[in-house]
Amino acid sequence: MPETKTRDRDPAVGRYVNEALRDRYFAACDAVYALGPAPQGELAVATRFGTTHVYRYGPAGPDAAARTPVVLVHGAGGNSSQWYPNIAALSAERPVYAVDTVGDPGRSVQHEPIHQPERAAQWLDETLDGLGLDRVHLVGASYGGWLALNQALHRPGRLASVTLLDPGGLEKVGVRFFGWVFLSLLATFAPKALRPRLAAWLEQPVLVVPELRTMVRLGVRAYRIRRPAPLPLTEPELRSIRTPLYVLLGKRSLLVHPERQRERVPRLVPGARVEIIADTGHGPQIDHATQVNSRMLSFMNDIN
Repeated sequence: MPETKTRDRDPAVGRYVNEALRDRYFAACDAVYALGPAPQGELAVATRFGTTHVYRYGPAGPDAAARTPVVLVHGAGGNSSQWYPNIAALSAERPVYAVDTVGDPGRSVQHEPIHQPERAAQWLDETLDGLGLDRVHLVGASYGGWLALNQALHRPGRLASVTLLDPGGLEKVGVRFFGWVFLSLLATFAPKALRPRLAAWLEQPVLVVPELRTMVRLGVRAYRIRRPAPLPLTEPELRSIRTPLYVLLGKRSLLVHPERQRERVPRLVPGARVEIIADTGHGPQIDHATQVNSRMLSFMNDIN
């Protein structure tokens, strides 16, 4: 049975509102996980900040199993089930570990506050250590992209590479993005007949995948999120990064200005690659999963 209580109900520690909502949310999560391949196993990794829940996927062949693994870090307010369009392709070639972020809804359990960027990097480093992983390809989407970029800044020792999918951490999050998030949440309550049109207008696949829609709506009700704000890295901080970096941006992203970052990031981070995916906004790994999976694997294969 997952842990449900935090020490003295610390308001700085994420938690479920009650067990009934938690259980309903977990059932909704399981419906999303079922859209992708089943994990080979689930792991609970003890860290200073709480117990990190990790899903392990892997290739059948011994040669592929020996390759440098991929670690996936999901976006804000979600969990590892959001990687269902990507798991099969990635795990066909490499071991894959999908991490539920401490402080976000999912099956990880937070015990200590984790608001500072340095603490977030310590948490992820302790998680990788607990998994016995000395070298990984780290992939982060949206808020998870900020966590991955933050890791390259503060704790790069285990990183073979970092891939960022329309990430936080490159610019200050603007009003246009928060407006999109608010409208997307409102649109989950729209009549079924209107959702495809709203999904196209908002470029929000959650609206047309019933399992995702149910999970997102329950997550907002069930969990009180407590984790670091994705503050943008300064130019000196970006210049200090030496981990191989690959950034994939949606052409119509509302989180970043894609053309600006395509010029800026390679100028600041030595050797960084930045590409823009057409016909998508903030979720290229969902909207164009086949293309994004192929590009990610090609980048990782160039390294090892």
